[in-house]
Amino acid sequence: MTEPHGPERPTPGPPTTGPVEEGDVLELDQSASSAAYDPVPARQAGAAGAGRFWSARRIPAAVLALVVLGGAGLLLYDVAAVRAGHPAMHWRRWLADQLAERPLQSAWLLGAAAAAVAIGLWLLVLAATPGLRALLPMRRDRPGVRAALDRSAAALVLRDRAVEVSGVQSVRVRMGRGRAVVRAVSHFRELDDVRADLDTVLGNGIRELGLARPPSLSVHVRRPAKKG
Repeated sequence: MTEPHGPERPTPGPPTTGPVEEGDVLELDQSASSAAYDPVPARQAGAAGAGRFWSARRIPAAVLALVVLGGAGLLLYDVAAVRAGHPAMHWRRWLADQLAERPLQSAWLLGAAAAAVAIGLWLLVLAATPGLRALLPMRRDRPGVRAALDRSAAALVLRDRAVEVSGVQSVRVRMGRGRAVVRAVSHFRELDDVRADLDTVLGNGIRELGLARPPSLSVHVRRPAKKG
């Protein structure tokens, strides 16, 4: 595992807790920071060949195939019936009459065209994007082997690491593809000290996850809400 350069602990910011002297400005009882580690070297080292997983999207493909197959089969049957001397189906005669009578500015035609464009754009987006946003690709240490970690599992690992820090009462972790946001509640110790320990512990935890593109880290620590 490539260790990023830089100090392991951030420089503590101005204290946010402690006694407030008369005449001082009352500060918020919370502490926030970004991660002490720099994810860029790890991304450069492990991101090669470890792109996102592509969704098969079997359900949209199956629905589209059934719709196209059904429409093409129905139209082909009607054309064959007309060539054999039978009248065209009622739906095709009605559609031809509507298209012949209604002007191009008709709300009915504009709505149908907008719906067709929206469906087409949706299909293009599905075809051009990988999907599976809940999976975080891991580094490819061996050729031919690909692995991914679920975002909820990664958030649970970081939460378990955070609750072991002294002074932490509760933790919430929101794991995104580009950033992990940690919100902790501390019932004792200085908030800046708790936050600095969380920066170090969670920075090491993210590195040990083995992700191809380690997310940035944002840590927020506050006191419990006062009852009453």
